[in-house]
Amino acid sequence: MPHYEHVFLARQDISAQQVDALLLSFRTILEEHGGSVGKTEYWGVRSLAYRIKKNRKAHYALMNIDAPHEAVTELERQMRLSTDVIRFLTVKVDEHDASPSPMMRRADRDERDGRGDRGDRGDRGDRGDRGGGRGGRRDRDFTPREARPPVDAEIEAVEAVQAVEGGEES
Repeated sequence: MPHYEHVFLARQDISAQQVDALLLSFRTILEEHGGSVGKTEYWGVRSLAYRIKKNRKAHYALMNIDAPHEAVTELERQMRLSTDVIRFLTVKVDEHDASPSPMMRRADRDERDGRGDRGDRGDRGDRGDRGGGRGGRRDRDFTPREARPPVDAEIEAVEAVQAVEGGEES
């Protein structure tokens, strides 16, 4: 039988117990059509990269499936009908990996390494390639206007204003 990895996203406003109930109902659909589910993983509520059907977060779940194509087609049809499932993806694989998925390993690694502590950055030193400023154009003169020598156009404008104020016409 073909092997599949199936990930689905459920709405954020349902509970984790309801996601487990969804997993159980999807498992029964596959078993009725001659398939089986190897392992299931609940990855928790995670932020989405963009809004999907007015949801900013979703419950993520993974299923390793050994089933004929017809069973997977029926599973996907039932997911399309379900109002709780907002997205799903089924990928055919050569064989299932018995170890935890990368999403589960990532959570374990973060707990072991003590990530989140920013003390391990070290000294960054001088970054000579960046110049001294904080972005923007480097060719502009940022000295105060009164400290710069006046430009010819500025001199003419000042003389014209003084001439109008003094009552002279040019």
